Amino acid sequence: MTTFDNRKDAAEKKFAHDAELQFKAAARRNKLLGLWVAGQLGKDGADAEAYAKTVVMADFEEAGDDDVFRKVRADLDAAKLDVSDHVVRRTMDELMAKAIEEIQAGT
Repeated sequence: MTTFDNRKDAAEKKFAHDAELQFKAAARRNKLLGLWVAGQLGKDGADAEAYAKTVVMADFEEAGDDDVFRKVRADLDAAKLDVSDHVVRRTMDELMAKAIEEIQAGT
């Protein structure tokens, strides 16, 4: 095998690893976001966990984060809670960073 082939294989493995990390981080972020929104909605325990699962599942509707944002935005609006789009987006960003840290730390 040539050096070029070795580099190509390494690049493919890194791409696959990065894609897997991104998928796991997004799923974990969505669960954490679901738990945060559940708290805003006054849910706890099993109800909060069940709600968080609905947020995770919402991410499979389309590529990107907009489907998750729309779901939690609609739920917050339905509950007549005054949480701005900015706060929701900022929380999504903060929780993504936390999710990545947790995955890299192996927790």
